[in-house]
Amino acid sequence: MDQFEKAADLLKHAKYAVCLTGAGISTESGIPDFRSDRGYYNTFIPEDALSVGVLESDPQRFYKEGYTILKDLEGKKPNPGHRALAEMQKGGYLHEIITQNIDDLHQQAGAKDVLQVHGDASTARCERCDYRCDFDEFDRHVEEGDIPPTCPKCGHEMRTNVVLFGDAMPPAFDRAVRVAEKADVMLVVGSSLQVMPVAYLPRMAEHLIIVNQGATPYDHTADVIFKGTASDVLVELEKRLSE
Repeated sequence: MDQFEKAADLLKHAKYAVCLTGAGISTESGIPDFRSDRGYYNTFIPEDALSVGVLESDPQRFYKEGYTILKDLEGKKPNPGHRALAEMQKGGYLHEIITQNIDDLHQQAGAKDVLQVHGDASTARCERCDYRCDFDEFDRHVEEGDIPPTCPKCGHEMRTNVVLFGDAMPPAFDRAVRVAEKADVMLVVGSSLQVMPVAYLPRMAEHLIIVNQGATPYDHTADVIFKGTASDVLVELEKRLSE
């Protein structure tokens, strides 16, 4: 039995399988991650620039540095890895997809029940009246020099729905914990499993399948490890499941 057969067998016989994805599945769509040689750490420190503290104390810096991460998501499209996961879900092999990504590419690929534990870059909100808008409307304020952007209804400050460094985790994370507790199999794709508290989730599952080009702290406990690119592995795994 090769690694693909073993992974497919785990998913076929799982009582409740879920997926956890990180930046590594979206790099093939042209979105840089934080930690690779091409990542954002080469130009600035994301934990600082994309933080609540900088947003509140130095909004000009936030929209010059941290905001560029959100702008980089514009126009990006799902890749074969996103589509393969959506097909696995449609086939009943996966339940929820928990994602650390803020790019909405899982949803664009057709996935349902996507738990965005680090928020959603496609929308913004007013912190006073809860007025909501899409990213294009929010970005127009920024491009016109309205920094920080103000709510068209009440004039209060608006902000992105991304979970910034220093924010509390959103309700989606609480649901992700409940989902992970139910899971007997977790497929982890493109995550270094180093960012807390999400990195705690895999330890709740009985069986782990890890798809990541680099090492993770869970490699020694995983049932199956793939070191190839996310798209190549997921497309082949979905093919094996559908045979």
